[in-house]
Amino acid sequence: MFSVYGISGPVFNGSLKELRQVRQLHSLRAVRPIAVEGEEAGVAVTATQPRAEAIRAYQEMLHHDQERGPLYHAGQVMQRQVISVAASDDVAQAWRTLRDHHIHQAPVLDAAAQLVGIVSERDLLTAINIDAGRIVESLSRRVSDVMTTPVVAATPLTDIRQIATAMLEHAVAGVPVTGDNGLLVGFISRSDILQAVVTDPPLSLWR
Repeated sequence: MFSVYGISGPVFNGSLKELRQVRQLHSLRAVRPIAVEGEEAGVAVTATQPRAEAIRAYQEMLHHDQERGPLYHAGQVMQRQVISVAASDDVAQAWRTLRDHHIHQAPVLDAAAQLVGIVSERDLLTAINIDAGRIVESLSRRVSDVMTTPVVAATPLTDIRQIATAMLEHAVAGVPVTGDNGLLVGFISRSDILQAVVTDPPLSLWR
């Protein structure tokens, strides 16, 4: 299950299929697929054939008696100690928070600790000037002025494959995880999903 949170509170709660119909998210740009070999050179290539061959080759490498790995949910792989910033923080303060914790994005919370957006380094750099890792100039802006809102969030029981799909479709590098009360309980990033995929036993991608 997914939710969408904005500055006025939750505006959606439903499945991945229903999420695709949320009007507030239609303006987000999807990630461009990787070109099939030969496509960039202007050569007509049928994408399904190489893809099918790659899948078949991978399946042949697996042991046929290998059991399918466990179904991973967001709650199993998410980061539970989440660094967040306040919507009222100034942009310089938020940038220092990201820098000090070696992260590139953070969920944004309002005064009631409710999720209202997400902010990235790229967002913050629209309002600050960095030189040699130090702020040399900063506009008078708050996080609420530059953050991305509304933001897609998942529940702890959401399948990570659905989360990966949402990340690709909405061109985001991470998804906040919220509990039944709407409070932030975790964060799942691309690296968290990749880590889950390479664990033993592996997550089956073909069934």
